[in-house]
Formats: sequence, C-alpha cells, structure tokens
Amino acid sequence: MRTTPPGPATTRRRWRRIASAATATAALLLTGLTTAAQAQTADTGTAKVTWTRSCALPRHHGEMACNALRVTGGRTAFQQQHGISARAADASSPTGYGPADLRSAYGLTSAAAGNGSGRTIAIVDAYDDPNAESDLAAYRSHYGLPACTTANGCFEKVGQTGSTTSLPSADSGWAGEISLDLDMASAICPNCHILLVEAKSSSMTNLGTAVNEAVSLGAKYVSNSYGGGESSSDASYDSAYFNHPGVAITVSAGDAGYGAEYPAASKYVTAVGGTRLTTSATTRGWTESVWRTSSTEGTGSGCSSYDTKPAWQTDTGCAKRMIADVSAVADPATGVSVYDTYGADGQGWATYGGTSASAPIIASVYALAGTPSTGSYPSAFPYANTSALNDVTSGSNGSCTTSYFCTARTGYDGPTGLGTPEGLGAFTG
Repeated sequence: MRTTPPGPATTRRRWRRIASAATATAALLLTGLTTAAQAQTADTGTAKVTWTRSCALPRHHGEMACNALRVTGGRTAFQQQHGISARAADASSPTGYGPADLRSAYGLTSAAAGNGSGRTIAIVDAYDDPNAESDLAAYRSHYGLPACTTANGCFEKVGQTGSTTSLPSADSGWAGEISLDLDMASAICPNCHILLVEAKSSSMTNLGTAVNEAVSLGAKYVSNSYGGGESSSDASYDSAYFNHPGVAITVSAGDAGYGAEYPAASKYVTAVGGTRLTTSATTRGWTESVWRTSSTEGTGSGCSSYDTKPAWQTDTGCAKRMIADVSAVADPATGVSVYDTYGADGQGWATYGGTSASAPIIASVYALAGTPSTGSYPSAFPYANTSALNDVTSGSNGSCTTSYFCTARTGYDGPTGLGTPEGLGAFTG
C-alpha cells in the first residue's frame, strides 16, 4: 500500500494495521524482493491454506500495491471438492476454481458461450510480464478456450504510452498479478479481445496514464487490481484518469480488511469487494459470505474521506463515496486457478485470491453484457437492477461504528456492495 499524508484517524489506524502486518516482510522488502516473507492462513473447513502477497509493499508516497494473493500451501476449496489432497497438489495441474466453476457460480455459462465477440477488455497493471502471452495460451488451452494471441488479433500488450516495443522493466510479483487478471478475463469472457497495458511503475500517475491509454485504444471495459490509501490528491486523480463516460472501469476494494482505498473510492469506477465462494446444496449450487481471514486480511470496504458520493448511491450512513458497489470471489482459500511461469513465483499452476481476482471478473461481466450507453457511468448500472444480483448477507471484514460499513446484511452493505452477479441484468445500461 502507498504511504499517505496525515488524514482522518480511521485512515491512519488502518494503515498502521497494514504496517504492523508487514513488519515480518521488512527484511525481504529492503533487499528488493517482491513477495512477502510470511504467509497468512485461512481455514477451509478441514485444512489450513497459506498464502503470500504477490507484490511488494510500496516504499514511496504515491505508489500502489497489487491486490493478488498467491496460495503457498494447504488444501483449497477446489481440492476438497474434487478429492485432491494437499500433498498431491503441485504446479503441474490446477488447484483452484476454473472457468466452468466461475460461470456456474455467477449464472454466466450461456452468456460466456455466445457473447463478447469484438469487445475488448483492458487489463491495467504495473511493470512487464515477459511471459504474459505464452502463459495466457497455456491457461486457455488447458480449459479449452479459443486461442487469444497477438497473431490472431485477440491479444495485445503495450506500454503506458501505447508502444508495443517500449515496455517497462519486468517484475515477478506483478507478473503473477498480470497472469491472474488475464486468466480471469479469459474465464468469464473467452470471446473477448484482451488489451494488456503495462505502466512503467506502480505510481498512481503512471497507472492512471495507462488507464487513459487503454480507453484511447478503444477499450470499453478496464480492470484495475491495485490500490492504496486515500489522500487529498484523489479528486485530481479522478478527473485526470477515471472520468471516462461510456466505459466500465472496475477497481479492487483491497485485501487488508475494513478501510477505504483509492482508486476504489473514485466516484467514476465500480468498486469491487471480495467473497468466500463455496459449493452448496442450494438451487444456485453455490453460497457466498464476506471474505475475511484476520484483522488485516479480507476484502476492503468503507466510507471515503475525500470522494463525493455519486447520485446513484443512496445509502444514508455515509455522506461521501461508499465502497464497494458489487463483489465476487476473492478468498484465497476458495481461490481461482492461474498459470504463471515468470520469476521465482512462476512455477506453472497456482491458486490466487484477493480482490485482484474479483475486479477482472466484474469487468468481464460488463463485457459480456454489452457496450455501455454513450455518456453513462456503468458503476450506476447495478443500482438500477439489484434483483439480478446474489445478495450476500453473512460475514464481516472488521469492526466499524456503522454496522453496514463492515458487516453484510440484506440489501446494500460495504464489504459486498449490492451482491455478486447472477447473469448480466445488473451490468447493462
């Protein structure tokens, strides 16, 4: 997370919690390594799942952190569902949910088969993943998805100014993030084109420049899986980078539990929270609750200290922008399969979680739903059709004085917003 200037007491307390959780990683961070030294744990019911942050915590003001969490051990919900022991799991085969699971959970099976042709999802991340295209090919081939390559015009990778040859330096941690994002876009909208825009660093200025480039290149759906603390600069960032009418821009709500992050707090984006997703005997076949593992690990949410409230957001406890709008799976213990081969962490198949998974999922649902109307702000769409969402009513991501800021309830709540997709109805307009 980026360092913020002094702000409201709640914001300062939240970033102190993150700093405390990061103490064990300090030695590695000082030597430039990109992964956290100490994994977190979650209980999937019969076994512990451990994971580590994919990207290093930022060291300078204005930097963003990616919200990807890579599973390092234990037995995921997918493994339990399919009778795969923790000892038998390795990087040669998937250990997390795949495309069929995600489409089933969110009522997207038919739409994924028939929709998306000619539509482009942009993935905005920092630094270069040299193996992005080949890893994407491996993921799509394994799951029987159509090829998406530079040669067939489906995939394109550019730097933040649009160059296909002048790319940023490579980074192993952000490469894992990139693989996660590309794979989730493929899982939900296999017929969509994918544009990867790589910022030259993890600063908000460079990432924002990459967002603008994605839009200028024609993307109507832009996924951002990173965040940092709020600041008085956010209003200027809003107008400079995120005010793109007619474009669905999604942003991760964060992975450090209760507390508002930027750019999820931007009034121009769809802020995406995270859930724990497991199979069930219900008609839907799946059940979800708020993702929370500990006081410093779980989906972000909260009332912004700086960003104004958009007209379509009608909760009364927060006078400014409330996070989140909608949600999708993010708990690493119920995480998704990703294929990544770059750097020390890239050994092949891995399971990932974090709201870095949920943001590209929701961007891809927007893509399945169709081109947003001219002049619209797609973050408003779910508020106009709440019946087309799975209302998540259980769980909490921390402690707060206004209950719905951190605790699920019927209807709108901070951690899961209005709910998770049940088809496309909440994402059209």
